[in-house]
Amino acid sequence: MTAVCVVAPGGRRAARLAESRVHFKRLSAAEIADYLASGEGMGKAGGYAIQGRAGAFVTTLQGSYSAVVGLPLYETRNLLQGLGYAAP
Repeated sequence: MTAVCVVAPGGRRAARLAESRVHFKRLSAAEIADYLASGEGMGKAGGYAIQGRAGAFVTTLQGSYSAVVGLPLYETRNLLQGLGYAAP
């Protein structure tokens, strides 16, 4: 789950929650060890980077890819539009 909140001048605010489900294949002990040794997952929410090596383990993704990577773009754009900002 990734939340985003926009606060406009004057204090108006809007928030959304993006829920995504990421399913991985069953990983072997060697695959886990190799991924941990790469260091790629360090400091990442969930311990992996879907846009990197771990993407090869993903079997299905339900929800927002951009929310899994970081900022939920669809939700953010809609929040900004709802507060009167022009969409790029």
